[in-house]
Amino acid sequence: MAGARDVKRRIKSVENTRKITRTMELVATSKLKRATDRVAAARPYADALAEIVRSLYAPELAEHYPLLRQPERPGRAAILLLTANRGLAGAFNANLIKEARRLLEHLRGRGLETELHVVGKKGISFFRFRREPMETTRTDVGDSPGVEDAEAIVGHLRQKFVTGSLDAVYLVSAHFRSAMSAPTGVRTILPIPAPEKATPTDNFILSPAGPVILERLLPKYVRNQVFTALVENTAAEQGARRTAMKNATDNAGEMLEILARSYNRARQAQITQEIAEIVGGASALE
Repeated sequence: MAGARDVKRRIKSVENTRKITRTMELVATSKLKRATDRVAAARPYADALAEIVRSLYAPELAEHYPLLRQPERPGRAAILLLTANRGLAGAFNANLIKEARRLLEHLRGRGLETELHVVGKKGISFFRFRREPMETTRTDVGDSPGVEDAEAIVGHLRQKFVTGSLDAVYLVSAHFRSAMSAPTGVRTILPIPAPEKATPTDNFILSPAGPVILERLLPKYVRNQVFTALVENTAAEQGARRTAMKNATDNAGEMLEILARSYNRARQAQITQEIAEIVGGASALE
């Protein structure tokens, strides 16, 4: 009955695995709800902030505000990659890393010097294994990123852009649409993109004056771009993990059905063999 015992051990192992994946699915579902609430709360502020910047933007202001300068011939660019600290989230981390590698090759193909900044253990492990130099790494961003996390990540990049050490900063992250859809994309953090069509400010009463507002607002705008990306990335991670764990749980259930049939066949064969041996023994005694 060795075959039946082996199948029974396999069934026990798959049952234990299904319990784990089911628990992880429930945990991810709970975290996803909180993460989507944070996304919904962050987006209106980000949209309003972007609208104000568009309203106050003017090309001549770039002479007074370094964050608005538009380098004609960029020489050095930074890539900021946001990944997760944990796996078991399907292709979530792999897609982000793939997008970052594609962007690295594209920028280097244009002759730009590049520097890589990675947030999350998964991205750090990959590029460390590939021996790709990383300017900075961070693994201390949790499931509830805050504005202070965004400032710690982008503050030094913003300062390097102001001093001219960097000509562009690109952010690679997931754009959260729903629990089932979070495509990977690249957004330009710096230079601040010029609006396609400036919004007139004649209908606004500005206090203090527009230039003063811009001086205070531009650093916050850059920081908020990273904060929004962190929040969306967290929601996308939990959505991907929930989907992956649900698929694993469903697959374990299907495997248990197959193993149960295999066990029944093995047990039936064992019983048939034992009956045959008994009958054979009885015939021999006669």
